[in-house]
Amino acid sequence: MEGNIVDAVTLGGSVAATDFSMFSLFLRADVVVKAVIIGLLLASIWCWTIIFQKIVNLRRLNAQASQFESDFWSGGSVDDLYDGIGSHPPDPMSAIFVAAMRELRRAEAKGTRSPNGDQVGLSDRAERVMQIAVTREMDHVERHMTFLASTGATAPFIGLFGTVWGIMNSFQAIAASKNTSLAVVAPGIAEALFATALGLLAAIPAVIAFNKLSKDIDRYAARLDTFTGEFSSIISRQMEE
Repeated sequence: MEGNIVDAVTLGGSVAATDFSMFSLFLRADVVVKAVIIGLLLASIWCWTIIFQKIVNLRRLNAQASQFESDFWSGGSVDDLYDGIGSHPPDPMSAIFVAAMRELRRAEAKGTRSPNGDQVGLSDRAERVMQIAVTREMDHVERHMTFLASTGATAPFIGLFGTVWGIMNSFQAIAASKNTSLAVVAPGIAEALFATALGLLAAIPAVIAFNKLSKDIDRYAARLDTFTGEFSSIISRQMEE
């Protein structure tokens, strides 16, 4: 009885003496588990970089769109607005406007705005040019969103792979030492579970941010589509007059 008590005290002391800090768990981990941990850490850092960049970028784009809409609907001449923007529009909405105006100016230079049939064709061309500009600009806005979705979907499984690998190593250590005490099992299991925790740490913010940013991007895309439709109507109405 006394021997069992001594063994339990010794076992508890050896487990308690083991350093379970994250850095120590990483150092003691297997090479494969270390690779999983490093990969998940890098993915998490890159996800947070994308998240902050997208938040700042969307706020800036919406502010610029509001400023452009204010200038566009102020009652001034669209030609003056186009000349003021120049060939380097600062935001997607301005780029859509510039693309349409460039098409109109090109038609004016060729003298193709007078016949009625050509006017209808020019209106269609201007609308197509704006739709192409919307697609091109939204490609830039949506850049790196796929990485967030991929991280949210795969990071838990990558972490689980690291956990399974670590537990396999723990069982091998048990078999080699022929000792099933907690002092032998606990460190390996802790290292393995650390990979799962990092997988969840990378996946959860990525999924939440992807859903939130996707809605914000869809809302901004709808704003661009609304402006495209309104400007197309203005162009068609002016050509009919």
